[in-house]
Amino acid sequence: MENNKVIAELRDVVKTYGKGEGRQTAVDHVSFTINEGEFVVILGQSGAGKSTVLNMLGGMDVPTEGKVIVDGQEISSFGDSKLSEYRADTVGFIFQFYNLLPGLTALENVSLMKDIKKNALDPMKMLESVGLGSHAKKFPSQMSGGEQQRVSIARALAKDPKLILGDEPTGALDSETGRIVLELLQKLSREKGQTVILVTHNADIAKCADRVIHMRNAKIKSIKTNPDPLPVSEVEW
Repeated sequence: MENNKVIAELRDVVKTYGKGEGRQTAVDHVSFTINEGEFVVILGQSGAGKSTVLNMLGGMDVPTEGKVIVDGQEISSFGDSKLSEYRADTVGFIFQFYNLLPGLTALENVSLMKDIKKNALDPMKMLESVGLGSHAKKFPSQMSGGEQQRVSIARALAKDPKLILGDEPTGALDSETGRIVLELLQKLSREKGQTVILVTHNADIAKCADRVIHMRNAKIKSIKTNPDPLPVSEVEW
C-alpha cells in the first residue's frame, strides 16, 4: 500500500567517524525519498553503510553533513532530548536479535511501550495481530526465535509508529521462520499502510519490496522500483 506522500527523505547526507588520517566515511552523499506506506529494502553487503542510514532515519545517529527529514521535520537538526522524543513517538525498531527482556512475559515486553508513549496501542491486541495472543504469558526462553521476533514486531507496532525500521530482522532466523516474519511485515505495508524500511544483505528479500535502495561502499549504487513486488510466499530462498 503506497501513496505519493513523502514520509522520509535523506538530502545529500554524509556520515564520517574519527578525525584526520583515521577518518572513515560510512555514508557518502546519499539522497533518497521514501513514500508513506512503502515497503522498502536497503540492500548491501556488510560495511556498505546501510545500517548507518537506518540509524539516522531512526534518530539513533546524526549526519555529519546533509539533512534527514521525517514527516516534514528535519530531525537532523534536533538536540538530544528532541531526538529521544522522536524515537519514542515516531519509530518502531525491529532488531536482529529481538532485544526482548528475558524476565518479562511476551505481554509485558509489549506493554513496555506504554511507558514510552502515553497513547500506545493495546498490547494484547498487538500480540494478537502477529498471531501470538496465546503466547501472552510465555517468557522469551519459552518461545522460538521466530516467535520472539514477532513479539518484537508487536512491541514496535504498539507505538503506532510512522516508520517501522528493521535491521536484518530475519538474519538470526531459519528461512521458513524468516518467511513468516517477512510476510507479516509485507502485510503491514499492504493492508495497514505502515511504512516499513528493512536493511538486509539478502537480495532475495528485495524481490518483495516496492523499492530497493542498493548501497555499496557508502554510496547508493542504484534505486529501483518494483512494479510487481512478489508476495513473500513466492520467493525462492
